[in-house]
Amino acid sequence: MRRLYPNSNAPEQDGSVAATGVTVLVVDDSPTETRILSTILTKAGYQVATAANGEDGVATARRIHPDLILMDVIMPVLNGFQATRMLRSDAQTAAIPIIMVTTKDMQTDRTWGLRQGANDYLVKPVDRQLLLERIRLHLGS
Repeated sequence: MRRLYPNSNAPEQDGSVAATGVTVLVVDDSPTETRILSTILTKAGYQVATAANGEDGVATARRIHPDLILMDVIMPVLNGFQATRMLRSDAQTAAIPIIMVTTKDMQTDRTWGLRQGANDYLVKPVDRQLLLERIRLHLGS
């Protein structure tokens, strides 16, 4: 299932505005987490697409070529580690920055996520400001 949230062009709480036309794909099986992340992103001016599991996330990334992906780890069908590995092995999606956003907070999970190809790893509940800083960092803006 894919939802696309339009870019609200609303300024962030700190007054800065994200680049318009930047799409972030949120891959998470929790409707609550998806809504929380989507709200943060749209208020920061990003366009948001969503996918409910790793398999849909990979397919959506191949179809829409987002600028960045927020990837959960624990999901049905295909977990975030597997999906990240698949995205990294595909020439179409290999360069898309991936930030894992998950409840798995052991150092071994973080290390494994980065070894699968994630660019960054954040633990839920994620701090809004930290998330937006990391997104800007990986987008080079």
